[in-house]
Amino acid sequence: MTVDVLVTGGSGFVGSRVAAIAAERPDVRVRHLSRRARPEAGPGELVHGDLLHPSSLRGVCAGTDVLVHCATRIGGDTGTAEAVNDLGTRALVDEAVRAGVRRIVYVSTAAVYGRGPFRGVLPGEVPIAPASATSRSRATAERHVLDAGGLVLRPHLVYGEGDRWVVPGLAHLLRELSATLTGCEALQSMIDVDTLARAVVAAALSPAHDSGVHHVNHPDPVPAADLIEAVCTQVEAPGGGATVDVATALDRAAGNPLALHHLGILTVDHWFVDHAFWKDLDCSPGEGFAAAFTRAAPWYRSFLRDRRVS
Repeated sequence: MTVDVLVTGGSGFVGSRVAAIAAERPDVRVRHLSRRARPEAGPGELVHGDLLHPSSLRGVCAGTDVLVHCATRIGGDTGTAEAVNDLGTRALVDEAVRAGVRRIVYVSTAAVYGRGPFRGVLPGEVPIAPASATSRSRATAERHVLDAGGLVLRPHLVYGEGDRWVVPGLAHLLRELSATLTGCEALQSMIDVDTLARAVVAAALSPAHDSGVHHVNHPDPVPAADLIEAVCTQVEAPGGGATVDVATALDRAAGNPLALHHLGILTVDHWFVDHAFWKDLDCSPGEGFAAAFTRAAPWYRSFLRDRRVS
């Protein structure tokens, strides 16, 4: 029996991996919701629809068994984030319910909890307290999915080939400091994008999880010092070996919101646990940060080099 899976965000960082991994299964037919003529995610039927225009979503879920919602508006003005993430998701979920879609999976973010600190936090242990317009709109999107009996997956830091925010943002911070940062002892939940995509597909197709919220990260948190060292030794080493402590870094990064944002992440625990998710799915959480980052490092070096040239 073939399962019809509709993927949103199929040209994005996470969505493209989800679509590609789902398409590898012989029992799955992948369709892409896209406002473009042809998504970049690869083979699969195209369904035209735009989350920014809810009326365009009418009928897009017809014949769909599983909806995997990976599309998110990140950054930009507050109105657009609300229109896409909140109102667009509500319209999409309404269409899924109307069409009798049996499972809805939404790839959200642990950023809906706010800025932390979070240490060994299980789903439901801390309140939703988003600190940005994007996170607020994604928290509202979660509510639409949960109210429809769907499944919400919350990774924290997602890295790997195609990442234009986590590691590039850290490299930007280190360049701003002209040094390597020392004294960061915070723990970060992380997951590489390929493992996340496999987990999303497994959750979408497995009967193990019908509804509710799960944290989706590698079980072992990554010390911020290990993350910084990996970037400096494998991607980009700023400052010729110079080091600064956190207090000095705060002074040097003053006036640079992006650098301050990443500094705030590195210096505060963001450790989320959910061992039952991996056990119940019988899905591997991957080999861990060191190996996955080493594989991605050449892509990061190329991406950062090309961005500096452009």
